[in-house]
Amino acid sequence: MKEPVHDDRVIIGYNGKDDAAVVRLSGDKYLVQTVDFFTPVVDDPYQFGQIAATNSLSDIYAMGAEPVFALNIVGFPIQQLPREMLTQILQGGADKAAEAGITIVGGHSVDDNEPKYGLVVTGEVHKDDLITNDKAQPGDVLVLTKPIGTGMISTAIKKGIADPIAIQTAVKSMSYLNKYAAECMDSKMVNAATDITGFGLLGHLLEMCQASGVSANIEYGNIPLLPSAMDLAKKGIIPGGTKRNLAFVSQHVKFSSSITPIQKLMCADAQTSGGLLISMPKSVAIDYIEQFNKKSPFTAVIIGEIITKEDELKINVV
Repeated sequence: MKEPVHDDRVIIGYNGKDDAAVVRLSGDKYLVQTVDFFTPVVDDPYQFGQIAATNSLSDIYAMGAEPVFALNIVGFPIQQLPREMLTQILQGGADKAAEAGITIVGGHSVDDNEPKYGLVVTGEVHKDDLITNDKAQPGDVLVLTKPIGTGMISTAIKKGIADPIAIQTAVKSMSYLNKYAAECMDSKMVNAATDITGFGLLGHLLEMCQASGVSANIEYGNIPLLPSAMDLAKKGIIPGGTKRNLAFVSQHVKFSSSITPIQKLMCADAQTSGGLLISMPKSVAIDYIEQFNKKSPFTAVIIGEIITKEDELKINVV
């Protein structure tokens, strides 16, 4: 592969491990852009549209930016499924974009055997307000804003064995905008942030630690879980992506002897539209949590801390 054309305007590009691309527009204004789409994780097409749009917007919020507009990306078997289903998917996305305060101004669709939906989202941020995943500092605490377990529940939905309460709570979590978590952030008090999606909690934390040159301690008992997620995991309802995540991070993670194999998998569960993981000084984390929890139906919690890397990078889960 040839070396890419160098462009001084590119602040964060494909060779980084951050949530979105960042390009300097002019002066102190940065453009932030991301793209994400996937196949249905729930049966209801409107809910699927909402979840996919929420997930796409999340990368913009994780970087402290404001979304400006979005474009649809659609794959749909137009000859095999009713057009009304496609309409509902698009309406779900449009409604969630409206909640974010932006408009979907166009997009592109293809005839595909399996439905797929997502957004290209463009945002903007002042350079001093940009939040990346590479500045976590020893002494910071780690705040998580949504519970874990959507991978287990989504797999159960596909198998037709998820109970209604589990489905309802998972959909509520996956379609809840990280806009509100971002509004409580201030780049002056937040050192690093990322959103928790396909690589799971440990995978995204590992990226943060590698980018920042630090290690981390996690208290498993503090990690919030969605209802039924643990029970489903104990029954073997575990996504393949979750197993691959755990295998990938295993060389960098040291689990306490008290952590069970199922608990290890929960830490690596492949999430859809998860919360933000924020590294910030402990002195301001309590205020952040109090402010966020007044707005959110989900409870933000401190799940661990950033520590100095010694001989090698390690995430310790106790």
